Amino acid sequence: MFWQTFFVVQSKQMDYKIGEKPITYYVTFAALSLTLNLNLMKPLFCFSIFWFIVGSVVAQPFPFQDNKLPVEERINDLIQRLNTEEKVALLEHQSPAVERLGIPPYSWWNEALHGVARAGTATVFPQAVALAATFDEEAMFQTFSIISDEARAKFNEAQRNKEYGDYHGLTFWTPNINIVRDPRWGRSMETYGEDPFLTARMGIAAVKGLQGNHPFYFKTHACAKHFAAHSGPEGIRHQFDAIVSERDLQTTYLPAFESLVKEADVQEVMCGYNRLNGDPCCANENLFSVLRNEWKFNGLIVSDCWAIHDFWQRDSVIPRHETHTTQKAAVADAFNSGIDLECGNSLAALKSIAGTDFLTDSLIHQRLFRVLKARIELGMFDADSLVPWSSISMDTVDCPTHRKMALTMAQKSIVLLKNEKHILPLSEKTKKIAVIGPNADDSTMLWGNYNGTPSHTTTFLQGIMAEKPKNCQIYFDKGCDLIENQYTPPTDFWQQIATSEVIVFVGGISPQLEGEELKTDFEGFSHGDRTDLELPKVQKTLLQQLKSTGKPIILVLCTGSAIALNWENDHLDAIINAWYGGQAAGTALADVLFGTCNPAGRLPVTFYQSVDQLPPFEDYSMQNRTYRYMTQKPLYPFGFGLSYSTFKYLLKKVTTDSTKCRIEIAIKNTGKVDGEEVAQIYLQNPNDPNAPQKTLVGFNRVFIPSGATKNVAFEIPEKYFHSFNDETQKMELKHGEFVIQFGKSSSDSDLKSVKIWF
Repeated sequence: MFWQTFFVVQSKQMDYKIGEKPITYYVTFAALSLTLNLNLMKPLFCFSIFWFIVGSVVAQPFPFQDNKLPVEERINDLIQRLNTEEKVALLEHQSPAVERLGIPPYSWWNEALHGVARAGTATVFPQAVALAATFDEEAMFQTFSIISDEARAKFNEAQRNKEYGDYHGLTFWTPNINIVRDPRWGRSMETYGEDPFLTARMGIAAVKGLQGNHPFYFKTHACAKHFAAHSGPEGIRHQFDAIVSERDLQTTYLPAFESLVKEADVQEVMCGYNRLNGDPCCANENLFSVLRNEWKFNGLIVSDCWAIHDFWQRDSVIPRHETHTTQKAAVADAFNSGIDLECGNSLAALKSIAGTDFLTDSLIHQRLFRVLKARIELGMFDADSLVPWSSISMDTVDCPTHRKMALTMAQKSIVLLKNEKHILPLSEKTKKIAVIGPNADDSTMLWGNYNGTPSHTTTFLQGIMAEKPKNCQIYFDKGCDLIENQYTPPTDFWQQIATSEVIVFVGGISPQLEGEELKTDFEGFSHGDRTDLELPKVQKTLLQQLKSTGKPIILVLCTGSAIALNWENDHLDAIINAWYGGQAAGTALADVLFGTCNPAGRLPVTFYQSVDQLPPFEDYSMQNRTYRYMTQKPLYPFGFGLSYSTFKYLLKKVTTDSTKCRIEIAIKNTGKVDGEEVAQIYLQNPNDPNAPQKTLVGFNRVFIPSGATKNVAFEIPEKYFHSFNDETQKMELKHGEFVIQFGKSSSDSDLKSVKIWF
């Protein structure tokens, strides 16, 4: 009986396991015990000992656990071992364990917008829109390489502690590459601004930093979201239908997604909550056809969280699409259309329709194939010794090198908007500075949204205190609240102001007022969006009172998008846009105020004069929106930013061939201090009367010492000379005369032009 049982089990060793060991181990152990108890012959005893050792030490893996096999073979092996219920369960973001196969639970939901988010201590970099303001691709790549280091460290620690919930995984739903067509959108701060080219370049750098460059294993997954044409309003996003022309889709809303798919090999794309031209984005066959058929995307299509609920759920509190009558119909339509993985729990209805004509086994196999491929390529089924990032430990999180990079990015992101009579940098002889404003000593505001928690945050007040001139006195009072004023300044407030030499007013707004589907209902704000672009009245009133004292005023602005600053621009001495600058924002601001850092950030969004310059918020046409299409003069143009130095541009050379145009320019630092300049290249297409007035096609942030000249070359690939053909509804090259503009912002007054034939 022993031998019969032993050889049967040995032959099935590859098919059956208990925990991590084959059943052979346990049966052999039992047989050995039985042999000893019966005091059988010595040869039998020795043979049993031999097989006990073999069963213990040589525990053969399943084929799907064998890294030497082709990935496709591994995936198909695993799929054929799963039953229908297990297959369906693995298609939702909180994937349960399959214990009989040794597969632990896994949550696909993680965030890394500007640092690993919602998972405890992490290095918190400036908010995404501030990262875009750096106009620095290499620094962006370095930042997200740091973020993925911290991500791997946290994943390794979570695996050791058997923590498998949300925010412990390697699949990050970052970056948000939606276009800021309207600055009223509360989630503008999460994006890289209003320009498709800038968004694409910064997004590519982020994806490459997150995913790594190993020939087989991905460091983490990045996810391009929200596909597509998703930029508010937040209050009605679960029912909103964005009506977008094919021209606007192909020239504004889709190019960044295409670039991340084709140039960065992004591994996931998340569809949006909204409808697009009638169909929910998460069941939009036209959108998914572009991804799969035109762009050849082979990664995962992920639903936004509980977006499929919007198809069928009737809700008196949150109006929804209600495009489907039942949950079964909704989830089947989503997966038949192209969804691979759902964030949410509508899949509960899928279990009763799986394997039918409603949702075939072959379709489930196809979707599950992509899901399992991702887990294999992230190294989840392989030994740690094979995965190059498995040794990254928690001491890399928030380490000194990472903190230094957070400061560097905060410095690079600051945009100097006004500097009347060169009041900045402040003199070393300054004896007293009044630091006023509701954001001056607020640390959590600096973290933005979708954020981690830094071990230490330097507020603006703390940064100024640490770097002030040796004998300079600092007076601080917030002066007023952010929006609804309940605050009364102390009795000596105006006396302190009178004895100060300069006022640094730190105001603006905060992530408590703008953001994702917030329950805000203050004047000027609605559900996280804004209804106007002005500074809150209480702050403007205090600024006007401060101005009446005759003291010079430096306004430090905290915001996730554009603010209308007409009075402020006319009456204040200097304006600095500091965004939501992350954990080192206070130090970065002090460096700019006192001249340690020469600012070179540039606006990734147009600053409008007022909301009157904008079309209705719900209108998704690009007409009169952003620098590319607006006909009125903005307050500050896209790409704008001042320096403590000055720069002069000179055209060196322009050449073209059938694949590209190459332009070389010389930039001279004509100022007295070293500094960085962001050279920008724009293209005008006179061949298409409906084309953008100009569009960014190149930028480069370069350091130039005082008095020095640097040559900077740009290559403009042929695809950027394409225009939309209204007859064929496609992007095509129409040969003709084009205009290339180069300079320091998108404003014509800051640009020089050269005509070329392409």
